[in-house]
Amino acid sequence: MRETKTQRIGEIFRHLYYSAPISCTSLSMKLGKSQPHTMARINELQRGGYIVETGHAPSTGGRKPQMYSLRPDLFYILSVALDQFVARIALLDLQNNFVVAPEKYELKLLNNSDALSELAEIIKEYIAAGGVEKEQIAGIGIGMPGFVEVNKGINYSISENRSVAGYISSTTGLPVYIENDSSSIALAEMKFGMARNVQNAMVLNIGWGVGLGLVVDGRLFRGSKGFAGEFSHIPLFENNKLCNCGKSGCLETESSLCVIVEKAIEGLSNGRLSSINPADLDREDLEKSFETIRAAAAKGDKFSVDLFSSAGYEIGRGLSILIHLLNPDLVVLSGRGSLAGRIWLPPIQQALNDHCIPRLFENTEIRLSQLGYDAELIGAAALVMERCEHLRLNPHVNYSH
Repeated sequence: MRETKTQRIGEIFRHLYYSAPISCTSLSMKLGKSQPHTMARINELQRGGYIVETGHAPSTGGRKPQMYSLRPDLFYILSVALDQFVARIALLDLQNNFVVAPEKYELKLLNNSDALSELAEIIKEYIAAGGVEKEQIAGIGIGMPGFVEVNKGINYSISENRSVAGYISSTTGLPVYIENDSSSIALAEMKFGMARNVQNAMVLNIGWGVGLGLVVDGRLFRGSKGFAGEFSHIPLFENNKLCNCGKSGCLETESSLCVIVEKAIEGLSNGRLSSINPADLDREDLEKSFETIRAAAAKGDKFSVDLFSSAGYEIGRGLSILIHLLNPDLVVLSGRGSLAGRIWLPPIQQALNDHCIPRLFENTEIRLSQLGYDAELIGAAALVMERCEHLRLNPHVNYSH
């Protein structure tokens, strides 16, 4: 089937977005086209105002190659990152800079019949207050927990028969693309983070649950319906603790950030010594409570360190199962929990030492995300660029080429 002009431009856009600044030589290799052909496309897009020159690469013996990037303000992307309790929204340019600082809104996502309408109102409110005309926004990318079927735009954990993408698009007038939060984070790590240029990787989303995004043969792996990566619900324990999925003994019942907060509250009430003031922990404010525990652990509070060590070891036990099955090159610790930093690494490594066949994991690296808590926002923005053939382009730029 012959490639259309829109598809050709979309492919170039994606490479510039993910790899900029990039030379004509490198771009031609990615496109599988000759350098003269690629240079002609670059010149055409420069005349149209799509791309800009961004200096020269270091010389490798000859003339320094000219580097190119997408024009950062060509258009903007509205990025939405959801967890079970909070919606974070940001406006990004085409170099992943926050044009408008991320805003946080309380939103109970699950078991809330009004969640979709509330989310739509929050997004419209953000757009109205953002200082950028809606016509300059190419689209909306949304990362959210739940059973997300990407092609239909449905999150079955919210609604069985209503498309989240369709509903938000109809209320905002913008194209909308949704993805499971852990897969969105994996996309960010694969394109901009620690998993860049890695063929096989597992990206952990350590949060109120423990999600997983999979990179297999250099591509995001979603499974047959898009539900792959429900790492939280691997049955590991005979602990008689009910998980929010309705089963008992799931990984997240001993390892999520919710569990860390709960164990901290219980431990302090039972007299555990800690620098944490019990009044600073609140089951109704998990975000503040987690940050209190994280900060205490960073200062060496033994009780807090023990909480992370216990959760990390159980995460490592779960990882050992996946490593036996998938034999990845890399495991990335990402999501909100990655803000706790290197404290996760020793207990996870110890669990792998205890439970993995050495030959299976001796070449598997464990790395902390450098994208941190922004990973999901960056990944959600990338959802829009993944569909750049359908972009809503800035009308103030001349595209008549």
